Amino acid sequence: MKITGVIAEYNPFHNGHKYHIEQARMLSGADYVIAIISGDFTQRGTPAVIDKYTRTRMALLNGADLVLELPAVYAAGSAEFFSMGAVTLLDKLGAVDFLCFGSECGNLKTLSRLSAILLEEPEEYRTALRLEQKKGLSFPKARSLALQHCCPFDADITSSPNNILGMEYIKALLKRNSPIVPLTIQRRGNGYHDVSLKASDQPESPLLSSATAIRGSITSDGNFAEIKNHVPDSVFRLLEKAYGKGFPVTSNDFSPLLHYKLLSETGGFERYQDVTPALSDRIKKQIYYYKDFEQFCALLKSKDMTYSRISRCLTHILLQMTTSGLEEYRRHDFVFYARILGFKRESAGLFGVLKANASIPLLSKLADAASLLSAPGIAMLEEDIRISHIYRSTVCGKFHIPFVNEYVQPIVIL
Repeated sequence: MKITGVIAEYNPFHNGHKYHIEQARMLSGADYVIAIISGDFTQRGTPAVIDKYTRTRMALLNGADLVLELPAVYAAGSAEFFSMGAVTLLDKLGAVDFLCFGSECGNLKTLSRLSAILLEEPEEYRTALRLEQKKGLSFPKARSLALQHCCPFDADITSSPNNILGMEYIKALLKRNSPIVPLTIQRRGNGYHDVSLKASDQPESPLLSSATAIRGSITSDGNFAEIKNHVPDSVFRLLEKAYGKGFPVTSNDFSPLLHYKLLSETGGFERYQDVTPALSDRIKKQIYYYKDFEQFCALLKSKDMTYSRISRCLTHILLQMTTSGLEEYRRHDFVFYARILGFKRESAGLFGVLKANASIPLLSKLADAASLLSAPGIAMLEEDIRISHIYRSTVCGKFHIPFVNEYVQPIVIL
């Protein structure tokens, strides 16, 4: 039996995601595909446009056999921690043979060479990185230039989002000495950051637009019929059904909560993940110019800190995600359970393999957590539940729908 893992956000699920799962299964010869997905907040530092259970259903309807939730502390973290959390989860399942990810370059050899430099951090790289950072560049830009100094290559490789994540996945596998074999599929269609929907040049082929473009089309107004050909039919039906009843969700929906949290802090914000002293000072100076979440991100953006990094930092403050909490999880090896969001009935045979090989509990019922998890695991799960409730309470307030407690929310079974 072969098992392949994929790591994604499905925010929302689109044709490119379906292509990824299909190619992952074909390239690896997998019998089963396990998807690790972000919960209610994403790596870009934004809330998911639609809840995690609906996105789970989208994945199961379009090729995934089992969907597991990436703990929020990693899902809303930097590329490094997002990758390390997801890879650790796959690794601890003890039965995953491959990790298949998309990349702009499609060159596993190059990505692996760069990942080794990032892991080993030779003196040449560290010196080059310090020199670039002294110029006031953002860390991603400085790192890209330092890597180019050590290993000449096309500059676009280390500035492309999926390549960056791919390098972090490989680095995490190397760091864990994992037996999981990395595979990459070259990204097709529009780029990750493209904001316009891909035009149809081959009517018989699926349109492969970015999730960014699709979200923009969804949230700009109530008419999102234009995305119909950019997502699988099953996904469009789910989005259409959910519109105005819990979807779409945007960062600005959390503006009042964030403003309250910022105003409530009596000191600085350095205790939160990724927040530097300089950013903390800027927040304190600019707080009285706050209008909404997105406006404040743009106001705080600087030459050395990107909009996405600012958004992540503000999300960490909003959700009370502290550096000390992350360090405690890291000290105990990152991940303590595999929380099941959904699975296909026909793939039930997968559970026997995972239960026989996993070094962490498979968690399908929150009521079982107390008897299955260690103290750090219980702390992580309680944090995930609290964050899910923050998301859900905001969604309920926006759309005037009933609140559903995570403890009574059923997993998705198709």
